[in-house]
Amino acid sequence: MRLALIAHDDKKAEMMDWASEHETTLRTHDLIATGTTGGRLVDEVGLSVKRMASGPLGGDLMIGAAIVTNDCDAVVFFRDPMTAQPHEPDVSALLRICDVHDVPLATNHASATALLTGLTAISDA
Repeated sequence: MRLALIAHDDKKAEMMDWASEHETTLRTHDLIATGTTGGRLVDEVGLSVKRMASGPLGGDLMIGAAIVTNDCDAVVFFRDPMTAQPHEPDVSALLRICDVHDVPLATNHASATALLTGLTAISDA
């Protein structure tokens, strides 16, 4: 299973905490991420991550393209609904393309955990 990971600036620390909690499980999946989030996942959590461009440079679009080409099975996008900055990726475009291609997308800690649990169950079956 290929899992994409994205986090708005104010949610990157939360993403690192979540990834640390689920490190063992995340290691069993192929991970892609936007540039800065991916770099932090590598440096702070020790995960192996294929890094796309940073969000402001189109990394979210690269992940969208992976969804379209059936090269991404799920997306975890820790978004900041209160103070997202204009340069940060827009979840609405990814949500739309995920819905078009029937790819699950989680936007917070609880839904990300549920999504990862489901992916693991599918992988183990």
